[in-house]
Amino acid sequence: MNYCSDCGAPVTLRVPEGDNRERHVCSRCGTIHYQNPKMVVGCIPEWEDKILLCRRAIQPRLGLWTLPAGFMERGETTRDGAARETLEEANARVQVGRLYGLFNLPHIDQVYMLFRARLLDLDFSPGEESLEVRLFAEREIPWDELAFHPIRETLRLFFRDRLTGDREMRSGDIVRDTGDEPRLQITIHDEPPFYGAGE
Repeated sequence: MNYCSDCGAPVTLRVPEGDNRERHVCSRCGTIHYQNPKMVVGCIPEWEDKILLCRRAIQPRLGLWTLPAGFMERGETTRDGAARETLEEANARVQVGRLYGLFNLPHIDQVYMLFRARLLDLDFSPGEESLEVRLFAEREIPWDELAFHPIRETLRLFFRDRLTGDREMRSGDIVRDTGDEPRLQITIHDEPPFYGAGE
């Protein structure tokens, strides 16, 4: 960020009073511009033993497969956003269920929230951001052609949990290793939730 969106003056990086992180601060009007992680919301649309995937028509990862998901918009809930993304990308109507997966990606400032969802009918088709949409059984999933790490991990856990009957929410961190050969480290938090005294 170079200029203030309020008055157009240059911004500088500094720690504002009462804060503990560097922020972009306007040199003229003093506006503090907070840049926070983006929320990605989406669905795992189910029909019998299959799930609906979309093949991307846009970058990044053009031509690869993903669950219907995208950035949350202002003025909507996470469930509303997940349903909207599914309608936009797959022209599919869903009943959004419980939150299944939550993944933190601090190296790109994103948080993924993926909900289980039930397809209301089989009237789906590619939206503007999709080349193709299709139902896949587990054995048919194009694992080597999945677009994003959180999607791959969500599907891996989802099919494992469906086999065992586990219905817990899954969460984890996908972080970039800063070693000699940069790679992603994936940590899944399988421990039970912590509840404080009196809860």
